[in-house]
Amino acid sequence: MNKLRVALIYNAFTDAQPDEKADTGSLHYLRQMIRGIARGLRARRHQVTVMPLAGDLSVLQRRLDRLRPDVVFNQYDDVVHGALYEMRVAAFIRMLGYPLTGSPALALGLSRDKYMSLSLLKGAGLPTPPSTALIERLRDLDEHKWTFPLIVHAAQEHAGIGLDRNSVVETRTALRDKAREVLKTYKQPALVQRFLKGREFNVGLVGGRTLRAMPLAEVDYSRLPRTIPPIMSYAAKWVATSVEYKRTAIICPARVDADLAALINRTAIKAFRAVGGWGYGRVDIRLDENGEPIILEVNCNPCLDSGMGLARAADRAGLAYPDLLQAIVKAAFEGPPYDMHLPIFKTAGEGRPLGR
Repeated sequence: MNKLRVALIYNAFTDAQPDEKADTGSLHYLRQMIRGIARGLRARRHQVTVMPLAGDLSVLQRRLDRLRPDVVFNQYDDVVHGALYEMRVAAFIRMLGYPLTGSPALALGLSRDKYMSLSLLKGAGLPTPPSTALIERLRDLDEHKWTFPLIVHAAQEHAGIGLDRNSVVETRTALRDKAREVLKTYKQPALVQRFLKGREFNVGLVGGRTLRAMPLAEVDYSRLPRTIPPIMSYAAKWVATSVEYKRTAIICPARVDADLAALINRTAIKAFRAVGGWGYGRVDIRLDENGEPIILEVNCNPCLDSGMGLARAADRAGLAYPDLLQAIVKAAFEGPPYDMHLPIFKTAGEGRPLGR
């Protein structure tokens, strides 16, 4: 791939609250990751301009019009609970006419709305957790016959936000308490599902027209105390001082027989395609009591931090970090399918082909 002008955007919004030093999901660590991505792209000879975005899209428009990048490397992620701004930012960039890395706006919106995406996957004949229900008011709980244990999520969050030690419930009282907390704290519906106790895997995916599954990663909860539920909570993902973080390990490549690995990979690819994912993603899967893979969540544009998550799995596949970023850029010029190049603003992208 020739040398490209790359605009690397990320969400620099802050509510002026100081970062927790142990929180690796904070803005401080995000900026470290952005610097790492910029270095990785520059290692492939691209000219990278980092563009922090704090909410004013007209500023972004002016900066992009001045730079005229060949591609926008999208690392914009919401910090306002349930806002779905990341979908709007992606749509805005495509309306300006710039090629965009990762998934398009519709896929980002679908994957953030957990109930909607799971309903779509179920309708496509893919396996989703039993007893999946959307709770918009506490009295909605009385309309269902529950089989415990259950897990309660915030329906429009990701990155483990809203998941904690009380998220897996065994009684109606605990279910009501947790649902009430989600409704009040996150100002959005609660998603309730049967809690599956089987092994948990995540599948990293990279590519555009040709989608490649990275080596399977298994989440190992075996060192957790019995009092802490085996889930990827916010603490397990991001809080370095927590018991969950210290005693949850990732095994990559996972030790799993070839037939099961192939089934998990096929399921993940179908799920990612079903929601319209593109470029790179991660699908979280858990085995049910029969050992069958069940889709927990489709993650479009997952974390790209070097040495973690998708980047770690790609490294196990022999794909060095700069090469992973290069593959993501390449996919931006391949599609997504049927994504017509129809910029709304004539001044943006004039004379520059989409580059498919």
